[in-house]
Amino acid sequence: MMILGLVRGMQPVHGYDVRRELLGRGADRWANVQPGSIYHALRKLTREGLLREVATEQVGARPPRTTYEVTPEGEEAFESLLRDLWWQLHEPPDPFVAAFSFLPAMPPEEAAAALRNRANLLRAGVEWTRTSLSPGWAREAGPVHVGWMSELWAARSEAEISWCEQIAERIESGVSYLPDGTERAQGGEGRSERLPPADPDGK
Repeated sequence: MMILGLVRGMQPVHGYDVRRELLGRGADRWANVQPGSIYHALRKLTREGLLREVATEQVGARPPRTTYEVTPEGEEAFESLLRDLWWQLHEPPDPFVAAFSFLPAMPPEEAAAALRNRANLLRAGVEWTRTSLSPGWAREAGPVHVGWMSELWAARSEAEISWCEQIAERIESGVSYLPDGTERAQGGEGRSERLPPADPDGK
């Protein structure tokens, strides 16, 4: 969708300009667009009939540049993808959520420290985003809605920062997150330790 949309808005356009626009908008960070995959995507969309090559030109010793346009089929595909992403809720897989599902494998001290570290990393990203949203940057970045997207990213990050710190506080306060039957109190001080799995032979 990103490639089709940019070609549609800039056509006829060279692949180099599509790449520059994507990276200028930070799409490698928030849309998982890898710079090295852009030219491959352009060629693939051309083979599928969603783009067409308008011309190939070469200036001096520079590599040849191909100019692209969107075909009617590409226009239809873009409209379909765009509206699907606007009207449907798509939850991207988050590796951290997968790791958090194994929280019982983490010692409490490390789990709390890791959560606070994650909050600090997110906070640094939010600070960078807030700096980027200065009036001078907004004028250079282009469309105003690109700045709005950064505001969305910052708002999501701030919500996760709050959550990380809340869970860290619960763990530090002694709330147990181990499954029932896998811990025992030690020395009457409220501490606990994990028990080894039961021996199937009862030994």
